[in-house]
Amino acid sequence: MHTKATPTHCPYCALQCGMGLTTGPGGTEVVERPEFPVNGGALCGKGRTAPAVLSSRVRLTEPLIRSHATGRLEPATWEEAVARVAEGLSRTGTEHGADACGVFGGGGLTNEKAYALGKFARVALGTSQIDYNGRFCMSSAAAAGQRAFGLDRGLPFPLEDIPRTGCVILVGSNLAETMPPALRYLTELKENGGKLIVVDPRRTRTAEQADLHLAPRPGTDLALALGLLHLVVAEGRTDEAFIEERTTGWEDARAAAMAHWPEYVERISGIPVPRLRDAAAMFCGAETAMVLTARGPEQQSKGTDTVGAWINLCLATGNAGRPLAGYGCLTGQGNGQGGREHGQKADQLPGYRKLTDPAARAHVAGVWGVDPDSLPGPGRSAYELLDALGGDIRALLLMGSNPVVSAPRAAHVEERLRSLDFLAVADVVLSETAQLADVVLPVTQWAEETGTVTNLEGRVLLRRKAVSAPDGVRSDLDVLHGLAAHLGHEKGFPTDPEEVFEELRRASAGGVADYSGISYARLKEGNGEGVFWPCPAVEAPETAQAEHPGTPRLFLDGFATVDGRARFVPVAHRGAAEEPDAEYPVLLTTGRVLAQYQSGAQTRRVDELNSAAPGPFVELHPRLAARLEVEEGEPLTVVSRRGRAVAPARITTAIRSDTVFMPFHWPGEGRANSLTNPALDPVSRMPEFKVCAVRLERAGGRA
Repeated sequence: MHTKATPTHCPYCALQCGMGLTTGPGGTEVVERPEFPVNGGALCGKGRTAPAVLSSRVRLTEPLIRSHATGRLEPATWEEAVARVAEGLSRTGTEHGADACGVFGGGGLTNEKAYALGKFARVALGTSQIDYNGRFCMSSAAAAGQRAFGLDRGLPFPLEDIPRTGCVILVGSNLAETMPPALRYLTELKENGGKLIVVDPRRTRTAEQADLHLAPRPGTDLALALGLLHLVVAEGRTDEAFIEERTTGWEDARAAAMAHWPEYVERISGIPVPRLRDAAAMFCGAETAMVLTARGPEQQSKGTDTVGAWINLCLATGNAGRPLAGYGCLTGQGNGQGGREHGQKADQLPGYRKLTDPAARAHVAGVWGVDPDSLPGPGRSAYELLDALGGDIRALLLMGSNPVVSAPRAAHVEERLRSLDFLAVADVVLSETAQLADVVLPVTQWAEETGTVTNLEGRVLLRRKAVSAPDGVRSDLDVLHGLAAHLGHEKGFPTDPEEVFEELRRASAGGVADYSGISYARLKEGNGEGVFWPCPAVEAPETAQAEHPGTPRLFLDGFATVDGRARFVPVAHRGAAEEPDAEYPVLLTTGRVLAQYQSGAQTRRVDELNSAAPGPFVELHPRLAARLEVEEGEPLTVVSRRGRAVAPARITTAIRSDTVFMPFHWPGEGRANSLTNPALDPVSRMPEFKVCAVRLERAGGRA
């Protein structure tokens, strides 16, 4: 007999699909939750098999400490492990200063954990050196959104609006494999008569759904967006009334775009002028339209400007700040949105407040009961923090991330991790990064704990505990509480997630990401559909509107800037940080496959998913394969200036002949991120995962 289903959410991507969990003789099982609006009960294979990672067979169930005698990780008690971590951090801070201690978080941590981790770094350790792997997710889109709109939220409208618009340009996203339940929104768009334009150098399963597929050379999305804006201006398709009434900066942005005439853009991107004209006509011919970006244009050393160019296209055509129109970012990680809003990011305090703002520091310090002057300033961004390990940063506490596989120039990052005086990792599984640690702390995961997450729409959701964790496993909040106590902070780090959330509400109050009007009780109401931020607390409960309804649709009455106007930002195309040359003549781009997720630390432990996607591969065009005399399935070595990876060849006409593709989910000799370029966007500090120069060699070494 099964228990009544506990309503909860998938542990993986930012859709945070609703599901139910039941327990019975066969273990924990997933059941559909059709009333949840985001996915309507639909789940991908990763969500359906998520309970497999709850098994003690595949996950950590006891703390591990590296033995001085054997050099191996060996079982220890919690008391020994927490004391060892606290001692390692304390000693480092005493001998080398507070900033010698680093903290690295994850986009899968709940809001409560992310908030507590940021507070722990700044209050208990006093370090500025904290960032998280969400920096690798949507930081360029966030920076561009802040520049243009004064506020960054993945989608400024709910997903349900997408099928009701007239045209969508989807840039650098393969929803069919990365967020399969979301593909229905594009299917419904077409059923309703809307048009879909997909921009991707590969003809993916998503691109196959498009009315128009544009396959630009990797790293040229910025030129493409500028070329489309040039055509919009030249053909008189701008919305002059909207520009005049609701924006600033148009003259400079227009002048920048006009320098990117169609023939010039064709030479850069490889997209023929007629197809550029078709795209402009399709986008402008719709009564309302949207541009949605993902990692393709964002994970570039010019990602902020690239997203800014697409935003400029929306603003110039009046497709922003009104119903069924606008720019949105498809956030990747499960809590990538909430994870940075409340303190994991190097330059932010809870509520999306700037760490350099004296008023923000005073407000948060008041909630924390500390002197504002005691709070450290901004620290390094994610890759810069990892690159500093073993140098300025001598000890690291890492929670919920696996940079040995997921970071750019991954072999170098692995070397930096190995060079630390002390490394502590809190994780669900013994990841490749955890295997390097001095102490490993086994922590609870999604179904074993209650906590909130914020999905790509800005919808704050309650994930409820459905099963008990194995003996020997504690929550991240317990870990931080124990460490803080050892470091002299007996109070201020509660272990109850609702208590943490109540503090988060106060800390976020009045901030850009205001959660103060959201409570656990409210999130449990109805069908558990969540509440969209910003949602401030209502000061006068006696009024007719006792609760703020939340904000599903942003910018309808004005943008979040001082004057309420959106900002055009002039941008110009520039090349990738690393272009092909005689030694490295081919472009590499990376991405995900349907059955695996991020670094694969969890999904690679699920038999069904591993059977579907057992290992890496190198996707290349038949013309390139013929030139190399490479056959399907033959081992192929990909070499960049940073390293090499080996994987079987997968030959297909679905990719450009000047480009190869590798998924990045695997460690070992097929580790794609051993190749990728850590060149950083100057604004967002996003690494250039999506384009670098490589050469190809057959297994025998012949190029």
